[in-house]
Amino acid sequence: MPNVWILGTLALSIAFSALPGAVGAQPGALSARDSALIGRILLAEDRRDSTDGALAEGARHGDARVRVLAQRARGRIRDPRFAARESLPVARPPVPWPEPAWRLRYRALTARRAECAAVRSALADSAWPVRLHAADLVTAPCAPDDSLIRVLRGWIDALPAEASRRSSDGVSWHAAAHALVALARVEPREARPRVRTLAAHRQWQVRTYAARAAAVLSDTVLLRTLARDTDDNVKEVAIESLAKLTGHADDDLFLAALRGDGAQAVRAAAIALKASPRADVSTAANATFERWVARANQSERDVRVALLEAAGRPASDDRPPPDRIELPPQAVALALGADLRLRVTIARRSGGGSFVVRLRGDAAPMMAARILALVRSGYYDGLSWHRVEHDFVIQGGSPGANEYVGLAQYLRDELGSVPHARGTVGMSTRGHDTGDAQWFVNLKDNLRLNRDYTVFAEVIEGIDVVDGILEGDVMEHVRVELSTPR
Repeated sequence: MPNVWILGTLALSIAFSALPGAVGAQPGALSARDSALIGRILLAEDRRDSTDGALAEGARHGDARVRVLAQRARGRIRDPRFAARESLPVARPPVPWPEPAWRLRYRALTARRAECAAVRSALADSAWPVRLHAADLVTAPCAPDDSLIRVLRGWIDALPAEASRRSSDGVSWHAAAHALVALARVEPREARPRVRTLAAHRQWQVRTYAARAAAVLSDTVLLRTLARDTDDNVKEVAIESLAKLTGHADDDLFLAALRGDGAQAVRAAAIALKASPRADVSTAANATFERWVARANQSERDVRVALLEAAGRPASDDRPPPDRIELPPQAVALALGADLRLRVTIARRSGGGSFVVRLRGDAAPMMAARILALVRSGYYDGLSWHRVEHDFVIQGGSPGANEYVGLAQYLRDELGSVPHARGTVGMSTRGHDTGDAQWFVNLKDNLRLNRDYTVFAEVIEGIDVVDGILEGDVMEHVRVELSTPR
C-alpha cells in the first residue's frame, strides 16, 4: 500500500489546516507552490503518466508528505494492482464495528439450508434480513412442509397495491417478492396464478421478482410480456430468462429491445442476440452501437461491447469517450488529511434514519474529492440501494438502479492499505480503473476485495442504519456533514 499511509498518519498528526492558498503561517505548513505541486502529482497519477516532471520534483521535496504522494503515485502508475503497497506502513485503521446479533443467525441458517425445519423456523425470525434469506433458501425438497408453504402464501397474498413504503423495522414489497420466487420452486401450481397477478403490480421491483419466478416456472408467455415492460430492470431479467429458455426463437423481441434507452435491457438483448442465425442482427447491432457511442458515457462500456459481440465484432472496436482529466476541488486538502464527512439520509418511506461517512482522502484523494463534488451537485439525491446482500455488501448510487448505469466519466482506482473491513465504503467497478461512482458499503470484513477495489470512505456513525437497509431503499439526500474551509 502506498505511503498513503505514511501520508495519512503525518497529515493527521500535524493537523494540517493551511489549504491550497495558504502560505507558511506555521511550522510544517505548505506554500501555495507546494500545494500546486501536490495537485500536479495527483493529476499525473490520474493520467497514469510516469513521465510527468512533478513526480521527480515531488520525490526530491523537503516535506515528507509530498515525497510520500510522489512515491505512491509512481507505484500506482507502474503497477495497476500496486503490489508494493503491502510493504509500506499501514494507514489509520477503519472504525471497528460489532456485528448485529441477527447476522450470526443469518450465517448459521446458510449452513443449515438443507434442513426445511430450520428454514421454516427462520421465516419467523425477529429480523427481516433473516426471514428474507430463509425464503431464498427454500427449495423443492421443502414442498411437503405445509406450514412453510402457508407462510409463503401469506406473505404474497398480504402485498398491498401500494407497496412503496415501509417502517424502519418492517418491509414493503420485499416479503411477497421473495416468497413468490420461493413458492415457484416448491409449489408451482399455487405460484402460477400469483406470479401472473404480481407481474402487473405497480412496484417495478415486484415485477422483477415476478420475472424471476416466471423463469422458474418456464412461463415464456409471461416473460415475453415482461420483456416489453416499461422498466428496464424488469426487461433485463425477462430477456435474460427468456433467452435461456427459448434461445433465438425470440430474436424479434430482442431486436425490438435494442431500440430502448436502458443500458441493462439493451445489454441483455445484445447478449441474447449473439450468434443469431439472422442476417439482420449484425446491421441492427452495429446501428445501435453507434447510437450508444454517441451517448459518450464511459460506464456504458458493457453495453457497447455486448453490441459489438452481437454484430460479430471484437471488443477492441469500442470507441469510448475521451478521459477528462481535471483536479477536483479539495483534492489537495483531502490528500493532506482534511476531515470531510458526508451524511447519507434515508428517505422516510424507506425506513428513515441516516449514517455518516468520513472520506479517506489520505488513501484516495482524487476519488474522495470527486465523490464530494458529486454530493455537492446533488447527484445521489433520490437514488437507491439496488443491491443488498446482508452478509456481504450494500451497493447503490446508480441513476438506473442497477450495476450497468453509472457516472459518464470513470474514476481511477486508488488502491491503498485501508482494508475492506466492515463499515468501509468502496467504489464499484467492472475492471481496473472503471469506477462508476456507485458506492458499496462492506457489511462484514471482505478482505478479498483489497486487491481490486478502492476504499474511499468509512462509516463513522449510524452503522445500525446501514445494517437495516433493504433492497430498493432510497437515499433522500447526501450532504456534507463537516467541511474544512476552502
